[in-house]
Amino acid sequence: MPLEPIKPNSTDSSAPNELIEPLCAIFRRALKSENLKYTPERAQILDTIIAFDTLFEADQLLDTLKAQGHSVSKATVYRTLKLLESAGIIQQVLVDREQSHYQLAIGQTGNTLLIDTETGHIISTEVPELIELRDKICAAHGLTAQAHKLQIFVSSN
Repeated sequence: MPLEPIKPNSTDSSAPNELIEPLCAIFRRALKSENLKYTPERAQILDTIIAFDTLFEADQLLDTLKAQGHSVSKATVYRTLKLLESAGIIQQVLVDREQSHYQLAIGQTGNTLLIDTETGHIISTEVPELIELRDKICAAHGLTAQAHKLQIFVSSN
């Protein structure tokens, strides 16, 4: 089931510095722990991911990078996605078995996705009551929630 195209939240790939700088530092530390370098290509990939509003596919990321004039290979995109995932910066989202989708895992207070099983259309929505309940449950256990992910599979009747 192909998804409808998901566009970055702006045509400008710059994102708020308060999000980019911590993610950049987290990624640099993760790379250093594996004796890898923070290359300009990896920085461009991270910046482009931050600019996406919601789910994205690896090929979408590659197309966006090329449309912005960046020269990056498909292999570099896939390797960087794996590194970002292992660093906890992005997470894989299972929508269907045919295609891997990703989203930022850091900087999201709550992420609820409505996934139409017939069309593949995805709606990202915030549910304040769910966030309140999540925080209450965590507080009861002496914990502080950082984020959540909920996927609701629906059909358009």
